[in-house]
Parts: sequence; structure tokens; C-alpha cells
Amino acid sequence: MEARLGARLFNRTTRHISLTQVGEGFYARVTQALDALEEAERSVVSQHAAPRGVLKLAAPMSFGIVHLSGAIADFMALYPEVTVDMDLSDRFVDLVEEGYDLAVRVGRLKDSSLVARRLFTVRAVICASPDYLARHGTPQRPSDIADHDCLIYTNVQNPDQWSFRAAPGSEEMQNIKLKGRLRANNGDALREAALHGQGLVLLPTFIVGDALAAGRLVPVLDAWLPGPVAAHAVYPANRHLSPKVRAFVDFMAGRFGPVPYWDSALTVMKGG
Repeated sequence: MEARLGARLFNRTTRHISLTQVGEGFYARVTQALDALEEAERSVVSQHAAPRGVLKLAAPMSFGIVHLSGAIADFMALYPEVTVDMDLSDRFVDLVEEGYDLAVRVGRLKDSSLVARRLFTVRAVICASPDYLARHGTPQRPSDIADHDCLIYTNVQNPDQWSFRAAPGSEEMQNIKLKGRLRANNGDALREAALHGQGLVLLPTFIVGDALAAGRLVPVLDAWLPGPVAAHAVYPANRHLSPKVRAFVDFMAGRFGPVPYWDSALTVMKGG
């Protein structure tokens, strides 16, 4: 190699051998090249290896129960070597500290080192039962909710207010203070209260979509509500995305996005 390169790479004595300065530089460059080659090989293998092992994921409780559980069953049928450990909770989990492979998160994401892939849009509605609206009237503008019982979801930063557009189509927002006798940290419980005529509730359509499609709940003030937000799959920014995580994220995006099936049903109900 020294002859081919035309440079001396080693210092040699009868008792010792060491790299020359040129040799040290050559060794460092060769090591980098070999690392890059190994990285490329691992990347190709990881993309084509069969998903296997334990997939530990976290997701919001209501979405997990109503929609994700069935999807998980189909995913496991596709990938029999994957075992799923699912945590359904509305708490914020630290993926790295708590050892999760990924999480499903709804709404604006905080700045972090996590990788995020958009899965589907999430639309919220204010709705009530026909019986409640018959007894209390249908609000025509946000200020009207001052005369209504509101079912308050507490697992948000400002539970005692809802945000509305200042006017339909406006980007300016206004906050309206709520009054209500029922507070809960679970959307399913509030949906049941709304179905039983207890008041107005603000919930995502993945919780109330079936009840809206069946006419058991009626949407109000749609034109005044902010636009939809996104749901993302988030996962640590590892150098190699494992086959099980890659397969699950792709599966979720295909299953729920870009327009989720519960919103498609509502669009059909309204005649497109």
C-alpha cells in the first residue's frame, strides 16, 4: 500500500511500529469511509427486514379506544412477529425517558428533537342533543353560549373557555367564558352527557362522529370555530428507523389519512 500510495505510512524500528502523520490522516479517512459503508448497509437492511419485536406506543384514550384498537388488530394480523404494548392515556409521555417507540399526538406540537409524520386532520365541533336544543334554543353566535350549560373538558390548558372566530371567515379569535355543572377529563364521558341532554360539548369528530351521523347530536356554531388541527405520529430521531415503527407509521397514515373515515361519513351525510 505504501508503494502504491508513494508515501510512508508507518514508523518502523526493530521493537516498535507506529503510524506516521500521513498514516494517521489516511487511517482516519479510511475509518470514516468504512463507517459510511456500514451505515449504508444497515439502512438498506433495516428498510427491508421484516417488522418484529415489541412496539411500545402511546395514544389519546378516546381515539385509542374507538379507532386505534381495531387498527392495531389489523396491523398485528399483517405483522405476526410484532407484539404491541399500548398505553392509552391523555397524559403527555416522554418517549425517550419512558422508552416508547412512538406516540400519536393531536394538535400543535411542541418543539423537540422528535420526528413527526402527519397522519390525519382533526376537526372539533360544538354539539348538543336535539332534546337539549329544543328546550334551551340553538345558539346563533358565540356570545349566546352564556345562556347555556356547557360540558367542560378539563385536560386542556384553559378548560373554562372556548375559542371562536371573531366573525365567520375571520382569522381573528375571541375567547368565550363557559359555565356548566359538569366537568370531566375524558371526552367519552362528556359525549354521553351530551347525548343525555345535559348541555353543549366541544369535542373532536373522532369521538362524536357516529352520533352526528345518526342525528343523535346536532352541530352548532360551525362557521365560528377555528380550523382543524393535525394528528401526528412522533418518534425519537434515531439514526435508523426500525422496521416495526416504519411499518406502523405507514399503516396508520394509510388507515386514517388524509381525510379520516369518520369525517368522510359526515361529508356524505351532508351531501358532499
